This record gives sequence, C-alpha cells and structure tokens, in this order.
Amino acid sequence: MTATQSSRRPLDRRVSVAPMMERTDRHFRYFLRLIAPRTLLYTEMITAHAVARGDRERLLAFDPAEHPLAIQLGGGDPDALAEAAAVAEARGYDEVNLNVGCPSNRVREGRFGAALMAEPGLVRRCVVAMKAATRLPVTVKCRIGIDGRDRYDDLRRFVDAVAEGGCESFIVHARKAVLGGLSPKENREVPPLRYDMVYRLKEELPHLEIVLNGGVRTLAAVDEALARADGAMIGREAYQDPYFLAAVEQRVFGAPPPPDRRQVLDGFIAYARGECERGVPLHAMTRHILGLFQGVPGARAWRRRLSEHAHGNDVGVIAEAAALVATPANAAGVVHP
Repeated sequence: MTATQSSRRPLDRRVSVAPMMERTDRHFRYFLRLIAPRTLLYTEMITAHAVARGDRERLLAFDPAEHPLAIQLGGGDPDALAEAAAVAEARGYDEVNLNVGCPSNRVREGRFGAALMAEPGLVRRCVVAMKAATRLPVTVKCRIGIDGRDRYDDLRRFVDAVAEGGCESFIVHARKAVLGGLSPKENREVPPLRYDMVYRLKEELPHLEIVLNGGVRTLAAVDEALARADGAMIGREAYQDPYFLAAVEQRVFGAPPPPDRRQVLDGFIAYARGECERGVPLHAMTRHILGLFQGVPGARAWRRRLSEHAHGNDVGVIAEAAALVATPANAAGVVHP
C-alpha cells in the first residue's frame, strides 16, 4: 500500500485536484486515477506533527497508481515541517505542499493555515527548511489575502517574501479568507472570487509558476486559467462530478477517449474487493463514488442504493446500484461548456 519510490518525473501542474479535508483520501484518489491518469492529485492536509507522532502507515499510505501525487502539510514550525518533508520523500511522494489557505478555527489556533499569510517571514523560513530537507519540489497553496490584508499589494508582498525562500510554485485560491465570522464552508463560497489578482500576479512574476484555484467548474474556466496562468486546480467539482476530469484531460492533454463510467466502476470494484479483504469498511470507499453518474438519468437511485446498502463488505452492492442507471455507460451527463 505504500510507495517507497516516487515517479520523480517533472510535475505537470496544468490540471490538479485540490486537497480537500475528508474528501481526498487514498480511496478517492485511486478512484480519480481510474478516470484521469495525468491529473496531479493532492492528499488531505496532514499536520507535520501528525507525521512525526502519528500512525504513518495510516496517514501516508497510498497506491503506486496514484502518482503523480503531492502531500499537503499543515504547520508553522520549520523544523517539524522539514522532518515531515523528509518523511514524505522517503515514502515516495512527488511534491510537498504547504497549506497557507485553510481558515478553520483549529488551524488558526495552531498558527498555521491561512493565518500564516500574516507572517510571510515565517512561511519563508518554513520553505527554506523544507527545501533543505528534501529534493522534492516545495510549493505553497495560499489565499489572495486574509481579513483586512486583502489588497493586491499584500498578496504581492507575501509571494515575494516566500519566493525569496526558494518557492517557485504557488497555488492561489482566488478568495480571501475571513478568519473571524465565517465557517470553512462559507469561506469557500462567500468571499468573492478575484481572478484578476491571480492573473496580475502571473503577469508581474512570469518566472514563478502560478496555479489558479477556486470556482473552476467548467471547461471554459479551465481554458481561461491556462490562458492566463500556469494551471487550474479543481476542487469540489471533482468530487461532485468526478467524470468531469475525463473531459478536462482530453481538452488539456489531448488524451485518448477515457474509459466509460462502467469500466471505471469495474476497476473500482476490483480495488474495493481487495480493500474489504484487508478490513476496510465498504462505505469508507463508496461514499467517494456517489457522483460518478452525476447528471445521468438514474443517478439519484444509484446514490440512494449505495448510501443505504453499502454498510457491510459485499462489493456486489456497487454493481446492483449501477444497474439502476439505465443510460449508456459513457453518456455525457452534465455539459461543461
């Protein structure tokens, strides 16, 4: 289940799936890889202290098929982050990403996540320490600002300072984070998207790799991001409608026609059978595939069947649920113009 050696190829960040808490675990990543072979995947945020003190097999295990795969670390202690980065390299990850964007109360209290945007000097020291500990690329995922620090000049000062530490790739969520008064969910929806700030950053700093995150839900949005920045990071859309990534890969990479939805399902059933034999509860995996038939007639029945019956270890439930979807396996479903 663990990989001891990463692919070590230069990473293509034109398309990636955002790290999402309670979403981008190893089961969901394996599922996505059946749909999108080239998209860069990220883990959920894992704190540096958890890497040092926790169950590394549970926290860091992944299937080699998940490459290219980046680990996202949370923390504000340069030494702890350096140790975690070294462990990530030994475990076979392809990139180490520092979370400077999460707005949750728990993260704020721990002096990391989006709160670190107020401390660019500390983020620079964290990057320096991590780069000294690993040969992997070290990247930063941030917001365009926090609270009252939401002017373009604030963002530019932050990026300049962190780039001085050796970070060459920034993933920028084009919303500011409100650290008091909004929930994490509201912070993904309420602050307005400011793509102009991300694109200006790329225009002024062409030597840096700038990836746009936030509200990328259509092929047109992917096209715009790639025209004006270096990459598009897709978040909730990849979870709600994972087959969207097949269209994205064809558009961006010129990939051959993807496997149809039922071929994807066949691959996932084989994976789930092996995981159930290792003691993984079936529902821990099926919860991630509810969106496979998004927009296709029968999708609601598919979701209901899985939600109500995938509680044991009988993977046959997945095929039973799929039988409720009567349309052709590769039906387009939702259109993403």
